[in-house]
Amino acid sequence: MSLAGLFGLQGLKSQGGRQAVPEQVQFSSTDGKTVLTGYLFKPPIEQGEQVPAVVMMHGRAGPYSSRANGVYDVTTLSQRHQFWGRYWAAQGYIALLVDGFGPRGYPQGFGRFSYASRPPELDEVSVRPLDAYGALAYLRSRADVAADRIGLQGWSNGGSATLASMAPDAPGIAKHTPADGFRAALAFYPACGLKDHFAGIGYSAYAPLRVFVGTADEEISPRACRLLLAGAGGDVQIHLYPGATHDFDDPGRQRQAIPANAVARHDVIQQATSFFQEWLAGPPGK
Repeated sequence: MSLAGLFGLQGLKSQGGRQAVPEQVQFSSTDGKTVLTGYLFKPPIEQGEQVPAVVMMHGRAGPYSSRANGVYDVTTLSQRHQFWGRYWAAQGYIALLVDGFGPRGYPQGFGRFSYASRPPELDEVSVRPLDAYGALAYLRSRADVAADRIGLQGWSNGGSATLASMAPDAPGIAKHTPADGFRAALAFYPACGLKDHFAGIGYSAYAPLRVFVGTADEEISPRACRLLLAGAGGDVQIHLYPGATHDFDDPGRQRQAIPANAVARHDVIQQATSFFQEWLAGPPGK
């Protein structure tokens, strides 16, 4: 079977063979002051129908292509974010990609090895979870979203924000339960230092969480993630891909020319699909 058949990618294109263009929306972060930009990828929905949804949190480079050349909008979203948004829509989910950097003046994101110099208003432990929960509130306000079937997915710095968002002390939400927050979450190659927030107290998640890391990641420490998540409370599992690098799921030629990345991408799409199928599209009451 082809990759398109295996991953259900036939649905990534609209009728006429052209890719569907996501809708740009705006909504408030739960920080009480920032109006965020989001990009909404939607499946065909019958009138009155409600479908599950996924909030997507970008990494340190932001949601846009490195070739955006000063144009930061729906036309310049990166290949990875376009793929996953359209992929989830093809599976029947509404996917909302959150731009948390652009509204704060950093649409181009940040280069490698810039962590120590990034502004505090982009902190992945104390600020970015507020954006994730702002996106959750926005999706719950929509008539076409199943309010109790919303998941979270993040990459790199957005993966770190996902870990922080799923913790029992995450900011932006009053009750840390799957009923009040996210039903399940995926974190791809997060930096697991998390400002030493969980040092001495250990990490736990209030809802099922799956973490995916390549053992040859050149930007984050796989060992730090193993240490953080060893014995984590709640339904938390980490999967390590031998030889895979950072951004192993990026569909671009450069990353996919690395055999271990191609293997990891193939597997992680299947893993993510099955995971959200179980927790977001499963029987009521699960």
